Order: sequence, then C-alpha cells, then structure tokens
Amino acid sequence: MSLKRGTAKWVAFEDLKRAILTLERKPGSALEETELCDLYGLSRTPLREVLQQLAGEGYVTLQLNRGARVSDMTHLTLRDFFLAAPLIYSAILRLAAQNATQAQIEELKEAQEDFRAALEAGDVTARALTNDRFHRITGHMAGNSYLLASLDRLLIDHTRIAMTFFRPKSGAKEDPLSLACQQHDEMIAAIETGDETRAAELALEHWALSRDQIELFVMPEGLEAPLGAPPKLKSA
Repeated sequence: MSLKRGTAKWVAFEDLKRAILTLERKPGSALEETELCDLYGLSRTPLREVLQQLAGEGYVTLQLNRGARVSDMTHLTLRDFFLAAPLIYSAILRLAAQNATQAQIEELKEAQEDFRAALEAGDVTARALTNDRFHRITGHMAGNSYLLASLDRLLIDHTRIAMTFFRPKSGAKEDPLSLACQQHDEMIAAIETGDETRAAELALEHWALSRDQIELFVMPEGLEAPLGAPPKLKSA
C-alpha cells in the first residue's frame, strides 16, 4: 500500500514518522485513534490504513484489541541493534558503491549539505533527521530489497537513540559530529568512484563512531564490552 503525496493520509503518515523518530511519540506509547483522527482530520478507516503502513515499516506495532503502539526500545532490541548494525551498514555501502546512479549521488550530496547545515545551526532534531535521510538514500542506492528493509528498521532505532544519547563531548580533541560529517563526505566520494571496499570500510568506521558515543550513555559504568558482544578475556 502506498500513500499519495499531499493527501491527508500522507500528511498523517509523515508527521507520525517524524514524531516517532524525534521521540515526541515515546517508544512503547499508545497511539489513540480518537486523538489521531481529530489531529489529522481523518476517519477511523483511513487512519488505520496509515497505522498499518507505519507498522509495515517498523514504526508501530499493532495488537489485536489493544490498538497501536510506537515500536518499543528495550535491552533486547538494543542488543540486536548493536549486533546487526555493522553488518547491515557495511553491506549497504558496498552495494551502494556498485549500483548508485548519478541522480542518487546528487540526492545524497543534497542530503549531506542539509546535514552540514543542521550541524552548523546546532539543531539536534534536524541533525538526526537529515542523518536519517542520508543513510536511507544509501539504502536505495544499494538496490537490495532485503537489506533495505533491514536498514529502514535499523535506522528507526538509530535515529531515536541519536536523539537521546548522541552528544558531542566537550573538550574532546576531535568533535565526533564533525568527524561524522567528514565520513559522510568520504562515503560520497567512495560511492561516486565505485570504490566498494573503501565504502564498506567507511561504513564500519562510521558505525564505530556512533557506537562509542552511544555506549557512553547506555552502558553501565565499568562494563567494557559493547552490548551483544562477548566479554573480553583477561590474559593469564
């Protein structure tokens, strides 16, 4: 099911996606049909079509007789997130370097300029949303429906995590946000030249940057291993 751009259903769909990604709608919170019908000027049937579309893309969960809820974020989902992210990101960038069209590369460059502008403005919400857009474009470049579905679901939680946890450290030698922007530029260059090996390497470097920042906020103090990874063994 696709929603026609500019319609009331499309507006509701896009606004709910934005609200979920920016944590205006909290993970696990209920989506009350009466409230949403009033908010978007929709009757229940078209609203339910919107919710079904959101559920199909991973933003919402639908439960019989319990209505719709924003997709939750738990220790289990975070563990799966940490395990899957590097695999999916590197595969996406490798295929993007193989398959990207010139039109997609230009779209990616535009997304990067928007991301850079958000960084310069210090707008956390715009930064999270433009970063989300940048990586979704690479997913379409890859041209693999299975990986794209996985990337789309991954980015929902990555963007929500970024809104909550990803903060630049004052006094750091190199601002991780500036480094992330530089890595975006290098990704574009690798994709444009078809350097799939470098593109995949950059995906892992970019993930490592995000992972290190996220772990500062989600890991208990003193715990060394990233979520989902086996503990480090001490040498005898």
